[in-house]
Amino acid sequence: MTTALNAIAALLTIGFGLFGFLAPAFTANALDLAPTKSTMGLSELRASVGGLFVVTGAAVLWLNTPTAYMMLGVVYSGAALGRFVSVALDNPPLIKALTFGGIELALAVWLILANMSRTA
Repeated sequence: MTTALNAIAALLTIGFGLFGFLAPAFTANALDLAPTKSTMGLSELRASVGGLFVVTGAAVLWLNTPTAYMMLGVVYSGAALGRFVSVALDNPPLIKALTFGGIELALAVWLILANMSRTA
């Protein structure tokens, strides 16, 4: 069961990343990011929301170790932390921010707790 859920989490990571990598304008709209006079925002989405997640998820699947899956959980814990700090300080749309943060937190908790005891 752990192995299957780990793989699903890594595949979800790749899937989330593909949106930012292949469709940065769609992703910007979904995340309520306003366009500017520069296309640098699209570049940033392809890099930080796209490629980073695609390659991280693929590397975790390739390594296929409990430590790799646990570290993916650490990555998601950082995302959740940033999201919840933003809720406290930035006043983003609450439902959307809590939904994304909840998904990130759930993935973090699962990946860390399910794999921590399996690391050597």
